[in-house]
Amino acid sequence: MKVAFVGLGVMGFPMAGHLAKAGHEVTVFNRSPQKAKAWAAQHPGKAAASVAEAAAGAEIVFLCVGNDDDVRGVVGEALPVMAPGAIIVDHTTTSAKVAREMADLAGQGGRWFVDAPVSGGQAGAENGQLTVMCGGDPAAFARAEPVIAAFAKATRLMGGPGAGQLTKMVNQICIAGVVQGLAEGMHFAKRAGLDPLEVAAAISKGAAQSWQMDNRWATMAENRFDFGFAVDWMRKDLGLVLDEAQANGARLDMTALVDGYYSEVQELGGNRWDTSSLVARLEK
Repeated sequence: MKVAFVGLGVMGFPMAGHLAKAGHEVTVFNRSPQKAKAWAAQHPGKAAASVAEAAAGAEIVFLCVGNDDDVRGVVGEALPVMAPGAIIVDHTTTSAKVAREMADLAGQGGRWFVDAPVSGGQAGAENGQLTVMCGGDPAAFARAEPVIAAFAKATRLMGGPGAGQLTKMVNQICIAGVVQGLAEGMHFAKRAGLDPLEVAAAISKGAAQSWQMDNRWATMAENRFDFGFAVDWMRKDLGLVLDEAQANGARLDMTALVDGYYSEVQELGGNRWDTSSLVARLEK
């Protein structure tokens, strides 16, 4: 298919690469032109000088940008020039509200919008193993899903517009609790005089096992926090979660606490550390 990809960060750069490797005709755009040029030098496809140039005639436009306002801006530029009946697939983590707004806006122009936030981090993007949770029209999703499969191991339609974003919020709630538990377990193990790696070997085959333990325990023990998804982005996501909870009445006591703990990590200078850096505030 003729596709565009807007936003070439640590996630978008490899995701767009998988689309090109799958044989799609890919045009990319990034606010920093050098990233788009670097992508085009490494993959079949081309770099555009604007969102509109990238999206012109595209059947699917993929987004992986920063926040609600970024999505509004890109969609506003892309919709008028996309092919009739084309689909925007937004992999940005945003509010459910903006997903619904964009779906309405796309529909007014005879096009479609699917909110499709992802989980799996930088490694998942690079290995083409992301989990994608989607909201939108079933027919639009059915057309987009085989293309998304270029970089996803699992893609599921969760409901109408905004349902993908709400599901991603559940994902972030669960991750926040797991990482805080790991941080406190690590801190306790060290204070008790135990070898953290031996502790992990003992407990990771039982009920305490998790993806975070398997992939982050050893690096947490070494105070290495350079594995992709940054504290600043996690706080953005948790802010969306807490705003939505205020609107729907959900009680998220633990999530609010962990959001505050991440603010302490930011005060330590850990804005760009990955989310496993919660342990750093316990050992300062």
